[in-house]
Amino acid sequence: MVTDGKAGMGKVLWFKRRLLMASVSTGLVSGMVFASPARAAQDEETNVQNLPPVEVAAPPPSAARRVSPARPVARIGAPASASPRTRLYVYPTAPGIGRGLDVDKVPSAINAVDPSQIKRTGSLNVTDALRDNIAGVNITEVTGNPFQPDVEFRGFVASPVTGTPQGLAVYQNGVRINEAFSDAVNWDLIPTAAIRSVTLVTNNPAFGLNALGGALNLQMKDGFTYQGAELDLMGGSFGRIQGSAQWGKQVDKNYAVYAALEGLHDNGFRNFAQSDVRRFYGDVGYKGGDSEFHVNMGVAKNNFGASATVPAELLDKYWGATYTTPQTTANRVGYLNLTGKVDATPTWTLEGTAHVRRFEQNIVDGNPTDVEECAADPALLCFGDDATPANGAGGVQLANPFAPGTILGAIDRSSIRSTTFGVSGQATNTDQLFGHDNRFVMGATYDASTTRYNASSEIGSMGENYVVSGSGVFLGATPTADPVAGPVSLRTVNQYNGLYAMDTFNVTDAFAITGGGRFNAARISLEDQLGTALNGDHTYTRFNPMIGGTYKITPGLTAYAGYSEANRVPTPLELGCADPARPCLIAAFLVADPPLKQVVSKTVEAGFRGTRELNIGTLGWKIGGFRATNYDDIVAVPAVGRTGFGYFTNVGRTRRQGLEAEVNIKSPTLQFQASYAFVDARFLDPLELGSESPFADDATETIQVRPGNQIPAIPRHRVKVGVDYALTDVWKVGGNALFVSSQYLVGDESNQYAKLPSYTVFNLHTSYQVTKNVQLYGRVDNIFDKRYATYGQFFDREALPNFTNGGAEFTDPRSLSPARPRAFYAGMRVTF
Repeated sequence: MVTDGKAGMGKVLWFKRRLLMASVSTGLVSGMVFASPARAAQDEETNVQNLPPVEVAAPPPSAARRVSPARPVARIGAPASASPRTRLYVYPTAPGIGRGLDVDKVPSAINAVDPSQIKRTGSLNVTDALRDNIAGVNITEVTGNPFQPDVEFRGFVASPVTGTPQGLAVYQNGVRINEAFSDAVNWDLIPTAAIRSVTLVTNNPAFGLNALGGALNLQMKDGFTYQGAELDLMGGSFGRIQGSAQWGKQVDKNYAVYAALEGLHDNGFRNFAQSDVRRFYGDVGYKGGDSEFHVNMGVAKNNFGASATVPAELLDKYWGATYTTPQTTANRVGYLNLTGKVDATPTWTLEGTAHVRRFEQNIVDGNPTDVEECAADPALLCFGDDATPANGAGGVQLANPFAPGTILGAIDRSSIRSTTFGVSGQATNTDQLFGHDNRFVMGATYDASTTRYNASSEIGSMGENYVVSGSGVFLGATPTADPVAGPVSLRTVNQYNGLYAMDTFNVTDAFAITGGGRFNAARISLEDQLGTALNGDHTYTRFNPMIGGTYKITPGLTAYAGYSEANRVPTPLELGCADPARPCLIAAFLVADPPLKQVVSKTVEAGFRGTRELNIGTLGWKIGGFRATNYDDIVAVPAVGRTGFGYFTNVGRTRRQGLEAEVNIKSPTLQFQASYAFVDARFLDPLELGSESPFADDATETIQVRPGNQIPAIPRHRVKVGVDYALTDVWKVGGNALFVSSQYLVGDESNQYAKLPSYTVFNLHTSYQVTKNVQLYGRVDNIFDKRYATYGQFFDREALPNFTNGGAEFTDPRSLSPARPRAFYAGMRVTF
């Protein structure tokens, strides 16, 4: 059992006392029984609107009720209405579906994306909008597929790649969608056309596990917030054909329906990189005078060719090259969510969710292998050291079915079948406290997941195009302490519990203090279906506090500062592959179950933000700094002397700190945005890591990481500039530029090799409104056809020969993920 309960006992007692005081002082019992008739009158005096990515609402006085969201949609940064009604921006501070906190009271940076910004990308991938519109976000294509990117924010990552340490939580309509087995985030499963708002919340433990760097909060459309119909068709380079359709209708005063359908086919610019995406999302809602309920569901069926990294020497000859295939991923998901909220009294709002999610994934991955003919007896197969026999499923050493001189490879297959059930409840109170405005939120969550994981490895022959052809010969268990690549069958059960409370107290009209925290409890059980090596039961508990404040210096200028803690627990995948003596083929095979510590992140951030009306539009700006220190960080470490093998381990402390600045101007004719982000990510403790680095010690094949070395794959500088201008009432043009600085390669944690070069990319787009209901649009990505890579790592140069160079050994140790060349797209959007 792993617990931080002793160290946090004082914080837990404070949490309980604060919860009791707030509950008593607000008169929960009396408030639930007696309602105020003043609510309807106050509704009429308030200008309340839904504003993607944040809502626009009046400040709720002590008797203010929550107002129907079926109101007009406003533009971010739009000038104040000529109406005398009050208008405020609000921002989510908890994972529930309810209205958030007045943005001037939020003690953290504000990061938001609205549907118009998503639509402007012309993409069915929400990550493109995150990259273009949030200063600290960087996108890397570790898989080699644009629909399965890694999203890095402030040095923390949300990735679809199993085995990647996940430092961001992702929520959809109040439901956490990090996958149960590895906390991975499959961006391709998110119905992009159906997104109503996106916020990236930082410095807030209420969002639970994995919110080390923040939590991405997605709110979806429904028939009350979206009414009408739209058909969007687009095509272009590399065989891209995509389309989306959405429809929403309020059937009568109380009922509404919404549906969105998306489809995409893309051949990709690299060999074997075809992608097919099919998604559906639907919602049925009911709204009464004091309540609102929704049932929403979604399904997706996606297939990808994931080309992954490729040796730099192959890219020098052909930009679309691949290295070791097949590499395919098939994702399937189906989910059903029930959400509801009730204004129980004038000052108490109750809300809750119940959900079920089924996720299935099949991965086929061609790789080099350590299996080869035995030196002592070429009729048999051994691992590379010739002392470990390559056994089959029956435990008998495999006969060699291959012709002499055949270069061997492996086709590794893995499958995940996860079912998750969960419920959550949240209560919000807006009673005054000691005569001051106050907002109190408390909630609880429970999620239980069962996963079946299976893996196998088939030995095959490697062709000169780096395609592995299977032989029907499968590896079995290897009865030694050496690495194995035999079959795996594992059942895991995750149980995650959370209890949180947050209180924002207005000391004055200008000064607000927010405090609270969340208690997380996790139990992870592993049941080996083929033996006992993977059996294990792990429990983790922790209380994560938060404190912060804001001060409104002037009506257009706010200062904020805050401190928070967050944690993530080791995943079943990491727990099943944590023994350095028995590394596994990441992320396909699991071999042992030693314990790992949970990761704890402690974050401080502070800054300023403001708005000002100018002759050309509304000016918005922000600048802020942050420092996050991780304790017992978990990383994937390559195994010494074993191609493709590795294990997970705690590496002590790491630190991510930096600065984010942004300025934007918004008017009916002009949209301008410029941002800069600096991220400094470093190791704080000495380490010895296995690596394919050319600077690795010849005897141990390890590198020495010193305190202060930079963490690889995290560029320090990101600059983004974007502009859209209406030349006429019907014709708009725009473009954006992105600069990302150099970064160290993965495997170069000692910072001895040359960095992956920086890159700058320019894109253009335009739209023409043919009629009121028909719009034509087009875009050009990477207009100067820049050749660059977004990610790089070292690889084993001796694993396979360079077939493009007569079978010679590779000399360049780098393996890179090439970015897409120049691409042209055009489409038509029709509304009804």
